[in-house]
Amino acid sequence: MTGKPKIVLVVGARPNFMKAAPLMDRLQQEPDRFDTILIHTGQHYDHNLSQLFFDQLGMPEPDSYLGVGSGTHAHQTARIMVELEKELMRLKPDLVIVFGDVNSTLAASVVCAKLCLKLAHVEAGLRSFDNTMPEEINRIVTDRLSDYLFATEDAGLVNLRNEGVPDRKVFFTGNIMIDSLVNHLKAARESRILEKLSLEPRNYVAMTMHRPANVDDSETLSRLIKCVADISERIPVVFPCHPRTAKRIKEFGILDGNSHPGLTIEQPLGYLDFLKLQAESKIVLTDSGGIQEETTYLGIPCITMRTTTELVATVEVGTNTLCGSDPQKISAAVDRILEGGGTEGRIPDLWDGNTSSRIVEILRQKLL
Repeated sequence: MTGKPKIVLVVGARPNFMKAAPLMDRLQQEPDRFDTILIHTGQHYDHNLSQLFFDQLGMPEPDSYLGVGSGTHAHQTARIMVELEKELMRLKPDLVIVFGDVNSTLAASVVCAKLCLKLAHVEAGLRSFDNTMPEEINRIVTDRLSDYLFATEDAGLVNLRNEGVPDRKVFFTGNIMIDSLVNHLKAARESRILEKLSLEPRNYVAMTMHRPANVDDSETLSRLIKCVADISERIPVVFPCHPRTAKRIKEFGILDGNSHPGLTIEQPLGYLDFLKLQAESKIVLTDSGGIQEETTYLGIPCITMRTTTELVATVEVGTNTLCGSDPQKISAAVDRILEGGGTEGRIPDLWDGNTSSRIVEILRQKLL
C-alpha cells in the first residue's frame, strides 16, 4: 500500500450514526495517517431520524449521499447496492467499515465482497438466534463477509468462534455506542426536554417501539398500546413515536377518540433530548437494541418488548428484562420496579467510551 490508506465509513440509519460518529471523529484526528470518507445511503431520511442526529453528534456532512429512501427490504437493499457500487468503484478504498445490522450494512457488505474490497464490521458477533428478524440475517451475512470483526461483548466472541470465524479476524474492542453516550452525556444533561413535557425526574416511563413484529400486526399493536395506556394510569408514559409506528396507529384506528391523560405521544426526539429522557426516567420500555445498551450503561431499568435479544450482556449483567409482547409480563415488570424492585446491574467490560480508540489502534497495525 502506498500513501495514506483510504477508509470509507458507510452509514444509513439512526443506529449507525451513533456508532459511526466517535470512530469518524477519531480517524479524522489523524489526517496524516488516514484518508477518511463518509457515505450516507439515505436509508433514514426523516429530519429527526437523520440530519438532526448528524448535527447533534457533531458528524461532518457526508462526502456522498445516495438518497435511496424507503421501500421493501429487497427494494431498499438493491437500490443501496446499485448506488454504492458506483461510489466504491470510483473511490477504490483500502477498507470499508460498516456498523450494526441495518439494510445499509448488509448492502455494503455484499458490494464489498463482489468488488473484493476489505470490510470491517463494528458490532460483530451479536446474535438473537431469531431468523424472523431482518437484522439477524444482516448480522450473519455481514460477519461472514468481513475481514475485521470488532466485537462488543463476550457473547459475540463465542458466537463468532462457534461459527468458525478465525481468531485472527476477531477483536474484542467494546461497545462503540457507549463512546457516543459518554461524549454527549454532559450536553444531554442540559436539555430542557423534561420541562417542555412537564415531567419530573424519576417519575415517568420513556418508551420507544418500532419493530415490525410489534407494530405491523393490528392485534399485537392494539394489545401493546392498551397495556401502555393502562401503565400510564399509574405513572406517566412519554412515547416519542417512530414514523412507522405512528403510521400503523393511524391506519389501524388505535387510540381514536380514547383519552389517556398519562400517555404523551411525541414526534421522534433528537439524540440529546432522548438521552436526557432516558437518563432521568424511572423505567424505559422499548424494543430497540441501542436503548437496551444505553440503559445498561445509565443504570436505568429497561423492559424490552422482545422475547430474544442479541445484546446478551444487557440481560446477564445489565438492567434489561425481556417480556415479549405479553401485557401481563410487561405490567408485572413495571409494578415490580415501581414497588422498589428495580433491576440491579453493572456495566459490561470495555463499555467505557474508548472503543473507537481501540479500533483505530488496530487499523494502524493492519493498514499502515
